[in-house]
Amino acid sequence: MNILITGVGGGGHGEQILKAMRLSNINYRIIGTDMSKISKGLAVVDKPYIVPPASDPAYLDTILSICKENHVKALFHGSEPELKVMSDNRERITVEGLFLPINSKEVIDTCMDKYKTNEFLLTNGFFYPKTKKVTSIEDAKEIDFFPIVLKPSIGGGGSANTMIAQTQEELLAFCHYLLGIYSEFIAQEYVGTPDDEYTACVLSSMDGDYINTIAVKRMIMSSLGNRMKIKNKTNRKDLGDVLAISSGISQGEIGRFPEVTNQCKQIARVLNSKGPINIQLRFVKGKVYVFEINPRYSGTTSLRAMVGFNEPDIMIRKHLLKENINTDFDYKEGYILRGLEEQYIEK
Repeated sequence: MNILITGVGGGGHGEQILKAMRLSNINYRIIGTDMSKISKGLAVVDKPYIVPPASDPAYLDTILSICKENHVKALFHGSEPELKVMSDNRERITVEGLFLPINSKEVIDTCMDKYKTNEFLLTNGFFYPKTKKVTSIEDAKEIDFFPIVLKPSIGGGGSANTMIAQTQEELLAFCHYLLGIYSEFIAQEYVGTPDDEYTACVLSSMDGDYINTIAVKRMIMSSLGNRMKIKNKTNRKDLGDVLAISSGISQGEIGRFPEVTNQCKQIARVLNSKGPINIQLRFVKGKVYVFEINPRYSGTTSLRAMVGFNEPDIMIRKHLLKENINTDFDYKEGYILRGLEEQYIEK
């Protein structure tokens, strides 16, 4: 079966989908695209293409042309900008006969905006860190809960431009910096300790029927998994000696963690998710505190596939090959650790 995966370079979720599909026992012929020829992913796909960025008006025409030329059956996005384009143009894509296993436009638009995500959690009674939208210095001056995590409302994958402020002085300094880049950002209460962080997947069919859950208890204090760590200077001893923010590179213990995933399953049900969602959270005193919901395949897609939870492969098996996928099917549990791998590319 010919499939196309976009954004296969750069260590994003496109590369993760590529790795997962190579672990399937189906002999997928993988067509891969990226913006640059200097792409590790393009060096390992079956047929590589260089395409314009998702912001280019020619992007979608180029992708559809490649799909037609290669008789592609399923299309997978490898970056959030590409996901947004595909979501906004899903009718045009599916009329070409392509299987597009992405969530609904409503879910994608809600979850790609962190403030809208918090509004959804609030409205439906789920737990989340205290959150405030900041559009001005005056907004920042109203914040009276510390420590807090500052991050972009939209985007910011891999914790880009994410900061921790422990005092009003730090908050105002970071606020000046962030408002020079973004029109708004969010300030979110720091909850739990680095040992409390999980990334959890709830997988549903394209009809909205629940399939399975899985989670990784993240190890975020190692250099590979850590974006930043600073000494806790507040009087909040319950947060531990060190405050830490994870990077986009997850590793750690992988398994069912029902005390976590059962709560995530309820979030997916109320959200009416169709396809994969990835919930970033801290588990504190028996409650899931959600700080992000990614409405897509994640940076742990290949880790999950390694233990028998292969999301993109399952979507094809269920919807294109019409296989029966058992609810809460078995998979392995254990630890998955990450390192670095090099790829030589000729000029």
